[in-house]
Amino acid sequence: MKTAALALALCLLLPACNRVDPQAAAARQAADEQAAEAMEKQFEAAVADQNWHLAKGYGDVLLQDHPASAAAARVKPRLEEIAAMAGQQQEARRLEALWSYGDEEVKGGHQLSASIFSTEEVDTDGSGTHPVRLIFRDHPEWGRSAYLVLQAGDFDCYKGCRLKVTLDGKDHVLPGSRPNTDEAIAMFIEDWKGLWKLAKAGKRLTIEFPTRDMGRRSATFEVGGLDASKLPKWN
Repeated sequence: MKTAALALALCLLLPACNRVDPQAAAARQAADEQAAEAMEKQFEAAVADQNWHLAKGYGDVLLQDHPASAAAARVKPRLEEIAAMAGQQQEARRLEALWSYGDEEVKGGHQLSASIFSTEEVDTDGSGTHPVRLIFRDHPEWGRSAYLVLQAGDFDCYKGCRLKVTLDGKDHVLPGSRPNTDEAIAMFIEDWKGLWKLAKAGKRLTIEFPTRDMGRRSATFEVGGLDASKLPKWN
């Protein structure tokens, strides 16, 4: 009898233990909404700064940590577009980082330059692959020029040559020449204005050139991140 009475008493107590305190639940919900709104403000600040990667991060965390909040309901419909812009922004920064810019003090003023390495290395002499470098240079004495530089082998363009230049699938032909000097393995693109115009206008630039040891070879450059303001006189 004592055991049955004890069991009955415990059963009567269980519903009381399982009851939810309305005030405590309301307080928890209010705290959750407050935290969600604070994160939403950070999200909106990142959007205002057009820092799409950071905005996406705040939005993702908001939806994960406070999925039932009013702030999450406001932010969720915008996240897909924010994610797309974050991807575009990240790609733009990657392309920009491919370029290097120089400002060197020389006789007569400053030499400015913009250079980029090929996306893939090229075998130009049979010894293995090496990067090819494209350089745009503005020199106070020598003027403006555009040229390719090899790390190995040589160009077969001492008497001049015609270069096939492809920008985003569209072919062009520009003249080239190899100067008779041993100072650098370089070949000038004589129509530097035309090449500069192409580099500013597209995303992928491929230059096919003749080599002494390996015949014709091609180097591709992802030029979409060029900051043309670094060579202001060229524009």
